[in-house]
Amino acid sequence: MIKINRILAATDFSECSGHALRYACEMAEVFGAELHLLSVIEIPAGAYPEFGISVRDIESGLIRSAEKSLSELPVHKWKDKLTVSRSVVRGAPFVEIVRYAREHDIDLIVMGTHGRGAITHMLMGSTAERVVRKAPCPVLTVRPETHEFVLP
Repeated sequence: MIKINRILAATDFSECSGHALRYACEMAEVFGAELHLLSVIEIPAGAYPEFGISVRDIESGLIRSAEKSLSELPVHKWKDKLTVSRSVVRGAPFVEIVRYAREHDIDLIVMGTHGRGAITHMLMGSTAERVVRKAPCPVLTVRPETHEFVLP
């Protein structure tokens, strides 16, 4: 039997990652697994000191905002049912997600995929695709238009 002890839900607080978080919470409840919530802060390329705002100020504001948003997750349905660990890190999202999974011995990564078009994907790449290729464990990617859980 497959044993899943730790599930990592990577979130950027989008609707898509919120949908994936529901999958992660359901699975954590079913398997009795710890739920790790991770948000990765990537400093925008246009954050230059010439504009009167330091990169450090931008970064600390983004981190505070992400920490506040993470503290409100998961929704009340799972708050008392799950053991939750929350982390905010900075860096390239796919690198930090894979690093976190390795360092915390994660058994399953659950993340949303925006399902962008081929041109956008070719130009920007896909964080989810990179995580799938490099992760030390299985990765469940959830598209926003997938089917909903149906209770028996």
